[in-house]
Amino acid sequence: MSKIVIVYHSGYGHTKKVAEAVAEGSRGTLLAIDAEGNLPEGGWEQLAAAHVIVFGSPTYMGAPSWQFKKFADASSKAWYHRHWKDKLAAGFTNSATINGDKAGTINYFITLSQQHGMLWAGMGMLPANAKASTRDSLNNVAGFSGLMTATPSDASTDEMVPGDIATARAFGQRVVEALALFKA
Repeated sequence: MSKIVIVYHSGYGHTKKVAEAVAEGSRGTLLAIDAEGNLPEGGWEQLAAAHVIVFGSPTYMGAPSWQFKKFADASSKAWYHRHWKDKLAAGFTNSATINGDKAGTINYFITLSQQHGMLWAGMGMLPANAKASTRDSLNNVAGFSGLMTATPSDASTDEMVPGDIATARAFGQRVVEALALFKA
């Protein structure tokens, strides 16, 4: 079992591509929430065995997708038995606009993690906010609490911003570093 599990829902494939980049950077395992809001067989056991759980969802109407919320509601059994207590948690989201109220989704993940007694790891990197910064600079969307990416609503997954994908890989590496500090 992987120490790092990235549990995510993706409606159109964009959040999946971000999840894959986080997994690449962290050497973590992907655990997809399906279109009905369910985990595959063995998914709950995989989360219970993880050291880190990274939450991911698109931001729809200022919050995670209903499929992610169904998963979160179903985590009440893990909550009751404290299966995720003292695990490290982190999160990411994607939406069509630079802002898109992504902070609402990240705050949802933080609240979920705190209800489970987890410890939260943020981005740990400065934003790209200098005049020389471009959309391809690391952390151009300026997430602090979690990874935020933006994909135009008419863009395919192949047209996603390369800087966002690079930031997702760097975020995955940040999760590994945070785990090393946490376990030190």
